[in-house]
Amino acid sequence: MLDSSFYAKTDEILSKYPAQERSLIPIIHEIQETWNYIPVELLSYVADKIGITETKAYSVASFYERFSFEAKGKYIIRVCDGTACHVRQSVPVLERLRSDLGLSEKKHTTDDMLFTVETVSCLGACGLAPAMMVNDTVHPAMTPDKATALIKELKEEAANS
Repeated sequence: MLDSSFYAKTDEILSKYPAQERSLIPIIHEIQETWNYIPVELLSYVADKIGITETKAYSVASFYERFSFEAKGKYIIRVCDGTACHVRQSVPVLERLRSDLGLSEKKHTTDDMLFTVETVSCLGACGLAPAMMVNDTVHPAMTPDKATALIKELKEEAANS
């Protein structure tokens, strides 16, 4: 069960858009930007507020790979495994990240909610392969050692904020 602050913030987001079906995607996008995921309870709440069924809202939100119903960490790391990145050794980078953070193919987020590691089909940065993205910042020419150093840097940043 979500606390009232989630609903208050969602009401603030809803106030920016007309209460119509066409507002669903921008609303859930903003919800995800706020919490790094879409709490299912909020999806139901939004559906009711804009006059669509919960099933319709869920089908739209689940269609797009970018939307997530699972809580994510402060730092969302997306490792590209497209052809260019894969050929240039993105898999060892992914393996190092998982090892350093105690994650696996099934466990994507650290217990402290600091890091989430995902693979993506393409970041659109093929010339920078192997590339990974931390939140909205692309990191080019990654190696396992660079990934470890970046994790250390992000941990220090989080500790100082």
